[in-house]
Amino acid sequence: MTDVQSVYQCGLDGPPLGPNQRGTRRVAVIGAGASGLCSAKYLLQSGFDVTLFEIGSQIGGMWCFNNDSGRSSAYRTLHINTSRGVTRFSDLDFDAETQPFPDHTDMHRYLVQYADHFGVTPRIRFNSRVSAIRAAFDPMREPAVWDVELADGSVERFDAVLVATGHLTKPMHVPELQAFGEGYLHAHYYREPEPFVGKRICVVGVGNSACDIASDVCVTSRGTVLVARSGVTILPKLLFGRPFTDITAQIQRPWIPRKLRQKLVRALVWLAHGDMTRLGFKRSTTLSHVTSNGTVTTDIAYRRITVKQGIEAVDGHRIRFVDGTEAEFDTLIAATGYRIDLDMLPPDVVRVEDNRLDLYMRIVPPGWPGLFLMGFFNTDTALNMVFEHQARWVREHLLGNAALPSDTEMQQAITDRTAWYKSQYRDSARHTIEEEHVRYLTDLRTTLKAAMRKGPVRVG
Repeated sequence: MTDVQSVYQCGLDGPPLGPNQRGTRRVAVIGAGASGLCSAKYLLQSGFDVTLFEIGSQIGGMWCFNNDSGRSSAYRTLHINTSRGVTRFSDLDFDAETQPFPDHTDMHRYLVQYADHFGVTPRIRFNSRVSAIRAAFDPMREPAVWDVELADGSVERFDAVLVATGHLTKPMHVPELQAFGEGYLHAHYYREPEPFVGKRICVVGVGNSACDIASDVCVTSRGTVLVARSGVTILPKLLFGRPFTDITAQIQRPWIPRKLRQKLVRALVWLAHGDMTRLGFKRSTTLSHVTSNGTVTTDIAYRRITVKQGIEAVDGHRIRFVDGTEAEFDTLIAATGYRIDLDMLPPDVVRVEDNRLDLYMRIVPPGWPGLFLMGFFNTDTALNMVFEHQARWVREHLLGNAALPSDTEMQQAITDRTAWYKSQYRDSARHTIEEEHVRYLTDLRTTLKAAMRKGPVRVG
């Protein structure tokens, strides 16, 4: 294991932590993306009878380009933001063909290899859309039993269900931008730059997809505007010839104070880009989910991309910006985020309000044992590593090695977590599921240890 990998993957190796080593219950996992595959792998290794339902015909979720599930937002030039050393799972490396920053082809190939290597593939039922997940028990008196209904009307019963369908599948549209009419496109449907050659393009947003797409189209467009409505921190891909995430991995440790970690990262970003306001961006006044991009700042410096700080009005194809300028555009690409889509779950079980999920440790809906939501968060590091920690946490609870707190205690923990992030981050739909990984992983370990101190619990 490399130094970078050891920093990120600490505490993941070894057998289950508790005395119960083997599971006997039936578990459904919904979704064959990275989170679902990881969850299924950990449960299979502990003896659970796992069935994984996948809506499409491919492994890989969003990392399968043009996935026939219709749920992937991958575009042809998409690369992951973290280096291969940080991105890999703890127990399987990428193959030799993989780039330093894996693209969607590398990621898809890796996830297929992962599923094959750990025996997950035979447990996947492809082309199986789950239409409903219903409780078939009284949570106050009976052990957990869940019915999973498929689109063909068939129903199967499980002792537990892990929902790993992702949260980047249902575009969040802004009606004022949709007024643009023909030529409006949400970033979810962007695939390649060729259809936009020679066009005047306005990209709204300053997240990863927005910056990638703007850099994608700007070289062959008649003009590209990037609308950054709020301040932003854009991390470089490389610094001093090394992947930026390999460098920052060395300071993302629990024993380094949070504010010091933040200052060190800001200093490194300043070394790479200098003062971002000189490129036309607003100065950041609150924390937000960071963007990672290797080319957009150069494209702005070369004047291939012009930065605007907001839109005042959209009148047909004419857009007026907050600085008083206006221009005609052929295309408006809205990289305005996504809404969490959990229509398979009844609202009395899991309710989505203001794009917020009230889940204990971002995983458990209080009052509904046996149901776990996996991967419903944004974070500041590689997702695969966090998926592993979540899977391990859930495994110990399903084995009966750990007991959840009372519903009241879980609700209070949810309230406290929501309030803390609201006090730290910009108030927006995206940040309702934001997690700083050092804090989150520390809390996962702490809550698991506390749950295991209660002793083994009866399951089933």
